[in-house]
Amino acid sequence: MIIGGRRASFLLFTGDVVALALSLYLTLWLRYGTPPVIETLLPYIIPFTLLFGIWVLVFYSAGLYSKRLALFPSRLSDALFKTQMANILFAALFFFFIPIFGIAPKTILALYLVVSLALIFLWRLALYPHVSIRRSRERAALLAQGVEADELFSEVNGNPRYGIEFITRALANAQTSIIVVDKSSLDEATINALSREGKQIVAFEDMYEEVFDRIPLSQLGRAWFRENVASADPFRYMFAKRCIDIVGGIVMGLVTILIAPFIYIANLFEGSGPLFIQQERFGHHGTRILVYKFRSMQRSIPASSQWTHEGENRVTNVGAFLRLTSLDEFPQFINVITGEISLIGPRSDILGLGKRLAEALPYYDARYLVVPGITGWAQINQQYEPGNVSPQSIEETKVRLAYDFYYLKHRSLGLDVIIAFKTIKRMFFRLSSW
Repeated sequence: MIIGGRRASFLLFTGDVVALALSLYLTLWLRYGTPPVIETLLPYIIPFTLLFGIWVLVFYSAGLYSKRLALFPSRLSDALFKTQMANILFAALFFFFIPIFGIAPKTILALYLVVSLALIFLWRLALYPHVSIRRSRERAALLAQGVEADELFSEVNGNPRYGIEFITRALANAQTSIIVVDKSSLDEATINALSREGKQIVAFEDMYEEVFDRIPLSQLGRAWFRENVASADPFRYMFAKRCIDIVGGIVMGLVTILIAPFIYIANLFEGSGPLFIQQERFGHHGTRILVYKFRSMQRSIPASSQWTHEGENRVTNVGAFLRLTSLDEFPQFINVITGEISLIGPRSDILGLGKRLAEALPYYDARYLVVPGITGWAQINQQYEPGNVSPQSIEETKVRLAYDFYYLKHRSLGLDVIIAFKTIKRMFFRLSSW
């Protein structure tokens, strides 16, 4: 029903693979001056097939299959250029470290960069916008009230790539074939009657979740948590997640040992202060845990209930770089290895701030029904005010909470892998724009 969802991702994926394969054919044609025959193509088929898989994975990690990038094409050109440059670098390293294919395509890779950029740009910027836009949109009614309903109404009606258009927010309209309804606003008998009339009934929370990849907080209740969070995670998922955490924690530990001397020296130019800080935070089921981080602020004072912009303790220049690249989080490898936190999960809060948020937001403590993480679904999706890498207000925290509850509902090894790749992408592109 929505072209911005899985159908759009599959269409983009198919077009990307065709563009990458056609780029290889045209590159070999340019390199040798004649259309390549099977004997010319044969040495390149296996290595470039492997590279295509890696490149598509890089595309995915860079967010090139996300709904947001499809709906905001102004960001697309820069992302495509950076991603394809990274892909060519991967290809150069691939042929350097794996020489078993018997080819050293330096000239071909240079030509391929130009040709593939041209075709990818042509596909993504010129062709895809035309083939993805529906020529007709199903008419729908939105029977829900509140800020989240207004948000959904504006988003869907403002983007022709969605397969529906809200033409009314009232029930009595014979022109609508779909009714998106907050079920608490209609009784069961009315819903059943509409179904018998041939109307397609869609739950408001399902539509909102599909469009925004987060849970509408207005729909939460005890029944929602019993249905989506209360059941225990499968053993195979927990075992795999724990193994990944241990391996990731060891890697983080090695990186911490490697960069600690350089961070210490850099800090000396900005005044005195310890290299590491300790913070008391909330852990699984609200337990108290002590986490370790590189100091990123001017003074090492006990963490309070304040946001970063409140008070006089400011982020240092070194600290700003550490936060931008998430390197300030790496000393938490100790907590990851001990199992107090995971690599992936809802972010843990400092005690004072966590208490303040729990008092202000209903169901906030439900975030701790799973083991908290260093990165999570909210961190790869939410956009903060310029200069911030975390929420700095109650309103921003509401959005983070909506993403956290999406993770609680859909948590799985597959979703964790997606978060991991997108976290690496965010670190890379933050660093590239430093």
